Amino acid sequence: MASFISPTRRAFLATGAAAGTFSLLHPFSARAAGGTAHLRLMSTTDLHVHVFPYDYYADRPSDSLGLSRTASLIDAVRAEATNTMLVDNGDFLQGNPMGDYIAYERGMKEGDMHPIISAMNVLGYDASTFGNHEFNYGLDLLMKAIAGANFPVVSANVVKGALSAGPRSDTLFVKPYVIVDKMLTDGDGNDAPIRVGLIGFCPPQIMTWDSRHLQGSANTRDIVEVAKAYVPEMKEAGADIIVALSHSGISTEPQTEGMENASLYLAGVEGIDAIVTGHHHRVFPGDGYEAAEGLDPSAGTLMGKPAAMGGFWGSHLGVIDLMLEQDAGAWRIAGSGSETRAIYTRDGRAYAPSVEDYAPVLAAAQTAHDETLAYVRRAVGETSAPLHSYFALVADDPSVQIVSQAQTWYIEQMMKGTEWEGLPILSAAAPFKAGGRGGPEYYTDVKPGPVAIKNVSDLYLYPNTARAVLIDGATVKDWLERSAGIFNQVAPGASDATLINPDFPSYNFDVIDGVSYQIDLSQPSKYDPGGNLINADANRIVNLTYQDAPIDLAQKFVVATNNYRAGGGGTFPGADGSTIIFVAPDTNRDVIVRYIVEKGTINPSADANWSFVPQEKTSVLFETGPAGSAHLEGVKSVKIEAAGDGADGFTKYRLFLDN
Repeated sequence: MASFISPTRRAFLATGAAAGTFSLLHPFSARAAGGTAHLRLMSTTDLHVHVFPYDYYADRPSDSLGLSRTASLIDAVRAEATNTMLVDNGDFLQGNPMGDYIAYERGMKEGDMHPIISAMNVLGYDASTFGNHEFNYGLDLLMKAIAGANFPVVSANVVKGALSAGPRSDTLFVKPYVIVDKMLTDGDGNDAPIRVGLIGFCPPQIMTWDSRHLQGSANTRDIVEVAKAYVPEMKEAGADIIVALSHSGISTEPQTEGMENASLYLAGVEGIDAIVTGHHHRVFPGDGYEAAEGLDPSAGTLMGKPAAMGGFWGSHLGVIDLMLEQDAGAWRIAGSGSETRAIYTRDGRAYAPSVEDYAPVLAAAQTAHDETLAYVRRAVGETSAPLHSYFALVADDPSVQIVSQAQTWYIEQMMKGTEWEGLPILSAAAPFKAGGRGGPEYYTDVKPGPVAIKNVSDLYLYPNTARAVLIDGATVKDWLERSAGIFNQVAPGASDATLINPDFPSYNFDVIDGVSYQIDLSQPSKYDPGGNLINADANRIVNLTYQDAPIDLAQKFVVATNNYRAGGGGTFPGADGSTIIFVAPDTNRDVIVRYIVEKGTINPSADANWSFVPQEKTSVLFETGPAGSAHLEGVKSVKIEAAGDGADGFTKYRLFLDN
């Protein structure tokens, strides 16, 4: 399982060496002596097809993303160390309109090069692994895409076909690991060989999230179980050190079978020396995680082992430094350190690039970039009202409203001639772009007038496919209780209480259209941010009505949603895969496009079907993007006023609950 150095990789290595200044060597390189050597492991994660520093949804350049910028970081960081390696941690194939253009418009034939692979080929990667989003477009496109990679893609827990008696006898889509034979230069300038094992892991939940592509063709195993099976084999094969490419987040929740965010427990597997982690779209080391047993976010260690998570979309480069020393002819780790490097600096709300684009990366994807721009700029209809998500977490919202209208329109047609024809149809939709970790510009904002494909992508961020589930009125209420967990409990009479729980992602805040309801913030949440029941008697959802009458808890309802939610994503009551009655051949984006084309001109004004229960002399604070001020007057259902600057470029607002 030895690797090779391609001509493009040699060229990049040579460029880095020529451009670097070795006067600023890392301390490990500077103080290495004979028999000791510094190895720097650089990593990218969650690139999501972001080659160019360009936001296709906003149709404008962006200084906070892009592999072309990360590449320049790689060049500089490589020059600080005597020995380096570069890996990618997955989720490279899907995530922006360029990925959709390749999958849905251009297609992939045998021998075609995918633009993200072409760009990565320039940089000299030693290996990559599968992330969960690699499977969004199906196995055929995935395998054609990675066939063009001049680096190995490894994944140990995604199984081809049925599971066997154990992990090591499974048939896999790609190799479970690779052992890279590398020459290390020690402190005296002498070269000595080292064997570095790289093994990859993916969240087992892909079998739920992408069941339409994987059912009958693939299976998954628990991450830690598979690591315990393969790491001894890697040692037997001669690996001096082993690095896990873990497309799995960091969680301190108790370890469970099939755990999605298992990197902490993976680090505890004997024989693994370092962890490249991701999936969470956060930065590690850093303040994105709280210290806990086995988790040191300051030192950048998991179970005492060095780890790094390099943000997302190319925003950061993960860096793990290993001081190695020879012991009886083998290498062992004598010291380590972890950090991340950002491609930008930030001053308030403004981003400024800390590096320039690496031109060969841009050139590798230039044609696809130009074609993607033409693809996203096509008009499909018009809107008579603005579509924005600046206040989607505090009031019924036009960007969510149009998604629900389109889903309802579509599922009504799909139910004709079925046993469910005539049942009431509801629609569940969430605001995907509502700030959070995406930053103060991460909002939907479509002006009245022509609506292009780029705007539909802005409205619906992911290439989900439409689904319909069948549940009763009691489960509708519980679904909404789960959604209402995004809000903190607010005592009556409180002044400027914090409204939003930052650990609750906006894409799990489902608004259900077709019913009307209120949310009582004085009550505790029934569910925690992970969907676990914590207050069985909590009752935040009140005055829940259907057609102006209290909802019949036994009444059956068809709910239009997406494959992620219907299959169990977000852990919602009534949405675990068992209630699905319709699997659509169409993506939710396609449904929205068809709806806009059908209507010609849409009027997506929110119908205010949900609100907060009034509380006298009570106010709360929340943050949104500064551009939301232009839409404040259009929010009629709640009383809101500006309350100064928020953190990290956001704007703070005060909402009065006695309105």
